[in-house]
Amino acid sequence: MLLGLTTALAATVCFGFGSVLQAGGAREAPHADRVRVGLLAALLRSWRFLLGTGLDIAGFALSIVALRTLPLFLVQAVTNASLAVTALAAARLLGARLHRADLLGIAAVVVGLTLLALGSGSAGRDHASAAFHWALLATTVLMLLLTFALARRSGNAAAVGLGLLAGVGFGVTSLAVRVLDVSGPLDLFTDPAAYGLALGGLGGYLAYALALQRGTVTAVTAAGTVSETFGPALVGVVALGDTARPGCAWCAVTGFVVAVGGTFVLSRFGEVESELGLPPESAGPGPPEESAEPVPPEAPPSGPGATRSGDHPGRPNGSAMQR
Repeated sequence: MLLGLTTALAATVCFGFGSVLQAGGAREAPHADRVRVGLLAALLRSWRFLLGTGLDIAGFALSIVALRTLPLFLVQAVTNASLAVTALAAARLLGARLHRADLLGIAAVVVGLTLLALGSGSAGRDHASAAFHWALLATTVLMLLLTFALARRSGNAAAVGLGLLAGVGFGVTSLAVRVLDVSGPLDLFTDPAAYGLALGGLGGYLAYALALQRGTVTAVTAAGTVSETFGPALVGVVALGDTARPGCAWCAVTGFVVAVGGTFVLSRFGEVESELGLPPESAGPGPPEESAEPVPPEAPPSGPGATRSGDHPGRPNGSAMQR
């Protein structure tokens, strides 16, 4: 138990800092309105994204020990405490300004996950039926199809949707690690869960990178945390037999509610500003100055540079109104 908790906590730190570094790398790449090979190539040229990915890989390797020895809801809860690490690291590394609501959300995540850890019991089965293994692979295929569809959209809704899909992909990898047949090389390569693990991880990273280009790192990570925590935890309890500590079910349920509430607070109020070194934006164009001399009536346009009848002298044009 102690070894599993230690590796899970170490993975949490890796995931938290990895998210912020990936955010910096993803925003250096050209904006993509669809899944392109050029996007992946641009990400592979970014040292920040590569370092963040390396931390994620290290965190995943550390979490394997925990996933095989602890209940899934405990492992997912502890590792997804990286949301708080992400917010604090973003404030330090990206110059983000965390408001009081952000700090309350971080505190709620920490308290909720602590209660959940205290209420956890023993791990259930580390094997499942063939149908369960095939279901993991089918889930990753559906996740990839939805990622391709959302990649054509922009805005906060698309960012949150892609973040949720990234969480689904990462959640499948956790479930696959738990039930993976490692009795031999042949069994491993013929196990559908092994391919679900690979596709879920790669698809999760792709969806996460696309989400980071469309929304704030804290909000995207919060959305992914909800799906990555709830899904495997529920499946672990229902299908694999994970249990809470006797008499502490209330503690586990309360911890889940508080932690998820904290993630929603961070998703709503977390604003990470990465444009460092830029002067603050002005409040907007002021009213047009009045001329001391009377303005003569507008003459009909007589040349290519003349004002058309639909234009209004003195009104800021579209470019002047941009922030």
